Amino acid sequence: MQAKISTLEQVAREAGVSPSTVSRILNGTAAVKDSKREAVERAINKLNYQPNRVAQALASGRSMTIGVLTQNIASPFYGECLEGVEKGLAGTGYTPIFANGHWDAKEEAHRIALLASRQVDGLIVLTGGMLDEALVHQAARIPVVVTGRQLDAANVYSFWLDDRAAAREATAYLISLGHHQIAHICGAPGHPDSEERQAGYKDALAAAGIAIDPRLIVQGEYSEVSGVVAVSQLLSDRIPFTAIFAANDQMALGARLGLYQRGIRVPEDVSLVGFDDLPYSSYMAPPLTTVRQPAFEIGMAAAQTLVSVLSGQTPQRPDLRLELITRDSTRRLR
Repeated sequence: MQAKISTLEQVAREAGVSPSTVSRILNGTAAVKDSKREAVERAINKLNYQPNRVAQALASGRSMTIGVLTQNIASPFYGECLEGVEKGLAGTGYTPIFANGHWDAKEEAHRIALLASRQVDGLIVLTGGMLDEALVHQAARIPVVVTGRQLDAANVYSFWLDDRAAAREATAYLISLGHHQIAHICGAPGHPDSEERQAGYKDALAAAGIAIDPRLIVQGEYSEVSGVVAVSQLLSDRIPFTAIFAANDQMALGARLGLYQRGIRVPEDVSLVGFDDLPYSSYMAPPLTTVRQPAFEIGMAAAQTLVSVLSGQTPQRPDLRLELITRDSTRRLR
């Protein structure tokens, strides 16, 4: 027996609101009290109401889709960001379409062109290496929210966290423990986050009067494998170091394995610091000292910002911060 199809009017009666209010909530264009929105959501669930997305799109002139460009869907960090995007869009009527940039500016531009061809109503760019000019060009057609950079342009909404200051603090913490020979495993070449974190590392050394040794700066790619390779390179070149600051936790995890394979203990022989505070970082052996980055909140804030813009509202700048979390992978040098 086919289930009975509920109507928008029935949802409105159940929720105690007008049909137009239900319609505007579903379209993401209603500024209503949380109690009304929750009543509508309860009614939708109770009646198993299925909105006609095609009709909604035709009526509103919108596709009710949001393009989301990430660097790597398989990445634990970006996975958390995307979960945040989904949370931020929940109940708004908008559906995200995810695309992978693969740490390549040309691939990012190609993926954004594909998203634009799907007539998305707005675009979220989670960091990435695209030139500012390319994002401004897209913003001439649809609103763009970009994280990880500062960009002042029409129809572009950007917010960033101070990676440089956080990296400086993480490196300074190692220096305060007596470490002067600190290796740095960089992130993906040309990536804004990678450049800022390397700059913060250098800032801390300069502030402490420690000469910067280019041999201690090793290129990585934000992956576990690149962390293993970086440690292998440092050890093969016989460059002395007592600590490592990796530009993300994935590379720190790889570095930990690379050190273990050579019989080098953490933190007894080498202290190790990461960046991101991924869910598994507190379960590493030993638990990882790292910079906590609110990945989920970044994704949710990006989605909420874009929904506010599409609703004709002025978005509020999110209050997001980086925080150094000290655990057992670091110790004072004796």
